[in-house]
Amino acid sequence: MTEPTHDEAHSGALGSRLNWLRAAVLGANDGIVSTAGLVVGVAGATDDRGALLTAGLAGLLAGSMSMAAGEYVSVSTQRDSELAALALEKRELRESPDAELEELTGLLEERGLTRDVAREAAVQLTERDALKAHARVELGIDPDELTNPWHAAWASFLAFTVGALLPLLAIVLPPAQVRLAVTVAPVLAALVITGWSSARLGAADPRRAVLRNVAGGALAMGVTYAAGSLLGAAGV
Repeated sequence: MTEPTHDEAHSGALGSRLNWLRAAVLGANDGIVSTAGLVVGVAGATDDRGALLTAGLAGLLAGSMSMAAGEYVSVSTQRDSELAALALEKRELRESPDAELEELTGLLEERGLTRDVAREAAVQLTERDALKAHARVELGIDPDELTNPWHAAWASFLAFTVGALLPLLAIVLPPAQVRLAVTVAPVLAALVITGWSSARLGAADPRRAVLRNVAGGALAMGVTYAAGSLLGAAGV
């Protein structure tokens, strides 16, 4: 059995990087599914390349901007909460240092240390950096690794855009006769990859994740294509 590395066992930065990677995979997956559903639906109604390109680009831009804005708002809220918690902890350390030292000792005891060892560790951590010690042990926050809403927004924007480009290019580049097949095949293949990747990042069973991902994407394309075909037949 391989011994865990220092990063695997202790690094919060590694967990943060894995979260960003997972978010990027899921963002790309959203771009693939939503754009594929859109362009396949339009393809069911018309063969016009200009209409397909317009719809695909509109979906790509709307989706990527929506993802970026949503991620920015979400992460900004999280960051504000983290900053507020750190400010409160800083005030408590200034006003009640003895009580905070006792609290840190208790938290370390809950993690399996004996009373004497927990007290000594709490004293040393407090002397080194009291705020950082309480932030990590009590709040689960690393003051040096606070979430950045702009990083999150750009990551979501780029991930969605990369994912959306696959079905967009696949639907507009080939001849009309093979357009649908050329789009569906790589989209399903890409969904296999994103499903497997998200499962591996979450230490889950890849087979179930891939099956759910592919089934969801196929269903989305099937429903939108049927709707587009009905609207096209009706002359809408």
